[in-house]
Amino acid sequence: MPVPATIRLGVTRDVEAMVLALSSVDLSRLIMATAKRDAGAFEQLYAGSCAKVYGVVLRILRRHDMAADVMEESYAQIWHDAEQFNPSQVSPMAWLVAIARRRAIDRARDPDIATSDAEPEIADAESPGALPRREMTDALKRLLTCIGRLEPDRQRMLLLAYYGAFSWDQLALKLDTPSNLLRASLRRSLSEIEQCLAS
Repeated sequence: MPVPATIRLGVTRDVEAMVLALSSVDLSRLIMATAKRDAGAFEQLYAGSCAKVYGVVLRILRRHDMAADVMEESYAQIWHDAEQFNPSQVSPMAWLVAIARRRAIDRARDPDIATSDAEPEIADAESPGALPRREMTDALKRLLTCIGRLEPDRQRMLLLAYYGAFSWDQLALKLDTPSNLLRASLRRSLSEIEQCLAS
């Protein structure tokens, strides 16, 4: 079955009108329905997840045109690979973001992109981290507070690791840190953030 028009044309008008705040259970249910080629479930999945996924992709690529292409490719892959999703192994949003993030990193590393094409199109003020405080959700505010408790070097390392589209070796070279120490420091930072969020 071909990929629904949702990802080729943006979103259908009915779905565009919806503001979906989907739980993990809802997202899991929609991914499983998508595995059975339910186009309506796929449209709801897209509407309920595309904003977050697009934010991750745009943060990596920093160009709307490239991010739009990667989004289309990512949701095509989600349509085709939905049967591989296992809710006992990964959260649905993490699974969706991982697919898109992997594609965005591949695009960012593509040697065919000319240097002039690689210049950032969006200003730092437009990046997801620069939302006015009043527009942030409580969960995002808590996350940023917890990240802010890390030392500045560890904050930078964490953000570069997640958004920077670097391989482990590239990141270790950029930060002038041995790869094994980099991994250990990232694990420790993530653990501290997790404990902070849980408290």
